Order: sequence, then structure tokens, then C-alpha cells
Amino acid sequence: MPGASPSEFSFRVDHELPNGLGRTGILATPHGTIETPAFVVVGTKAAVKAMLPEQVRQAQGQAVLANAFHLYLQPGPDLVDAAGGLGRFMNWPGPTFTDSGGFQVMSLGVGFKKVLAMDVTGLQDDDIIAPGTTRNARVDDDGVTFKSPLDGSKHRFTPEVSMSVQHRLGADIMFAFDELTTLMNTRSYQEESVARTQRWALRCLDEHVRLTDERVGKPYQALFGVVQGAQFEDLRRLACRGLVAARAGVSGHEDQGFDGYGIGGAIEKRRLGEIVSWCASELPRDKPRHLLGISEPDDLFAACAAGADTFDCVNPSRVARNAAIYTADGRFNVTTAANRWAFTPLEEGCDCYTCQHYTRAYLHHLFRAKEIAAKMLATIHNERFTIRLVDDIRHAMRQGDFEAFRTEFLGRFYAGRPEQARREAAGTDRS
Repeated sequence: MPGASPSEFSFRVDHELPNGLGRTGILATPHGTIETPAFVVVGTKAAVKAMLPEQVRQAQGQAVLANAFHLYLQPGPDLVDAAGGLGRFMNWPGPTFTDSGGFQVMSLGVGFKKVLAMDVTGLQDDDIIAPGTTRNARVDDDGVTFKSPLDGSKHRFTPEVSMSVQHRLGADIMFAFDELTTLMNTRSYQEESVARTQRWALRCLDEHVRLTDERVGKPYQALFGVVQGAQFEDLRRLACRGLVAARAGVSGHEDQGFDGYGIGGAIEKRRLGEIVSWCASELPRDKPRHLLGISEPDDLFAACAAGADTFDCVNPSRVARNAAIYTADGRFNVTTAANRWAFTPLEEGCDCYTCQHYTRAYLHHLFRAKEIAAKMLATIHNERFTIRLVDDIRHAMRQGDFEAFRTEFLGRFYAGRPEQARREAAGTDRS
């Protein structure tokens, strides 16, 4: 008896921008549909930090992304599988994604404070993840050997291991195992990495087909291939073409390719739209594209215009835990003295739970008093801000007002801020 059918997963475009790249659409999964473009809330360890799944739903989040690397280490994919899969385990009823673990295997194996930089200005080589071999992780053509950041124990991820882990986690959308590179890697290493990631992608596809057939009675899990190539146009296009041409080598499934595509790796912030557009022009129109690791407003507009359909990033919750609040008038820190006596919402007109019930003065007090509720209330607002922004972008695209909305929103958000302020989130993190 065969496993689940790819027909349980579908994507259709319902509107396109005049540039032929940006579009809106409907992504259907076994656990619900996603209107695209959409921001996917990150719940790395099957939990959105400082926020309950019920609160994510109240913030109108459409989907949640967890990470295979972290859940492999703790609590283990067998436990999540026994619980009924990721969504049931964390009490999230909607669509779910899992990252392959490729980013974390390298970034957390290197050292716990390193980032995949979108802007290398002012950074030293030691600040950037090194290619190929690092203090705690080693890449070879078969996979990656690494040490756990939890206890230092040795582990190994291969394409087959990543697929096995993700199938047991049970997310609606999974990503093929890819190799992390950075803007500091040489051209020759980027070429090697693109070729290696392509070989790993084919192995992921074969293992995905085999496991799908084995896991009878389970909902279909879509597999996205991941595009690498850093800032090199020819490598990005080559990676896209290779993934589009990829077909399973398993008997009876020779026509099955990837269900969608992830755009990953090192992307220079000032060229984000350009790089995404290279990929979008090569990838099939009828399959979804997920851009890994962005959430800053200018990046979201650039990505939507260039043809990305979904995005994820830890940044809204991460900065919230440090009292940084997003508003239409820019970002501010609620712990500053000006907010001590401010009996107004974090953002006037915001429909989030926090703004409907609490004031800047109260959050100022909570952060100063180091109360846990401070992080929760700030996170609720920042996640809702980001979700709503992408929802508004989608609405503007459908109404034919995208360019006017982008000019108005970004002009207000970055008003009076120097260029450096626009680049303050130059690091991206898929953990």
C-alpha cells in the first residue's frame, strides 16, 4: 500500500506584479492553507519563545517553523512522532515547517555567537563562520560531523538522517539538507558547496520518496530543495536549474521532483531583492518559494517584489526579549526614560493583545523589574507587527497598490534614520 500522495499539497498563483516576479497565492497543506506572501513564525524547539501557540493564532499567524537540529537533540524525533507529530505535540493546529538543520549544524557547531552575516562591513574573518571545517563541525561529501551544543557529544547529519528526522517530526513542509556558506567564502568554495548541496538534494529526494511510501497513513509532507550560491548570479541560477531538473531515482517515482524551493545561504542585504529575483526567474511559477531568515521591513518588501512567497525569522521575538519594539514609525526601546510615564499603547492603532490591554509605562516597568511577562507582551506585539505587515503587503499587491504602499511605509518607518540604522539587523539567524 503506497504512502501519502503529493496531491495533498498544492500551490496556485492568483495575482502577479507587473514585473512578473512578485505574486500572491494560496498554499494548501494537509493542516490548512496559507495565503501568500506570508510570514512564518519561528518556534525553533516546538515553541515560540515567550509566546503560546494560542497567542500565535490570535496574532493571526498562519504557520509555524521548527528546527530539525534542535528537536533531534532534544527531545528527539521519536518522541515527537509518538506524540502525533510537531503540530499535535505543540498544540498548533495549522501548517508547520521544519528547517533541515543544515544551518544549525554548522553555525552552532562553530561557536555560539556567530551569525550568517548579510553585511560583512566591519566584521573580521573570526566573526564569520569558516568554510568546510570548524572547531566543532566538519563537512565532507557524505555529510557533517558535529558536536552537540548541549553536552558536547558527537553526532552526524547526512541527507538521509535529516530526512529521517524531519519525517518523524511530521511537518507539512520540510527542507532538503544543505551546506551553510557565508559571504566570506571564496568563489571556488562556493562552487564546491553548490555542487555538494545539489548531490545532497538528490539524496534527500530519494530518501523522502522512500520514507513517504513507508509511512502509510501519515499526511503528505512536502519537500523543498534549497538554493545556495551566495552573491554569485551564475551559481544561484545553476543551483536553481539543478534543483528544478532533479527527479527521484526510486522506481515508480521517476517523475517526482521537489514540491517547492527554499532560498538560503548568504545573501548580502543590499542585494537581497536582486538575488531573490535571479532565483524566482529560474524556478517554476507553479511552485512555492520560501526565503529563509528575513523579517526587517525593507527586506520583506524587497523579497515580495522579487517573487518570494513565505519567510521566517527569529528576529521579531529575539529583539522583543531585549525590549526593542517595532512600530510603523520605526523601532524603539521601551526601557528608555521617555516611556516611564507613557500611558499609551506600544503603537497607536495596533490590534495586538498587548496594545489593546497594556501601556508603554507598564512594559517599561516589567522590563526594569525583570518580569517574565515583559518578554511575552513585547513578543506578542512584534510578531503581530511582522505578520500584519506581510498581510498588508499581500493586500496591496492584490489591489495594485504595492509600490505606493512600499514607498509610504518605508518612508515613514525609516524617517530620520541614517543608512546605518537600516542595516542594524545585518545578521540573519535560522536558529
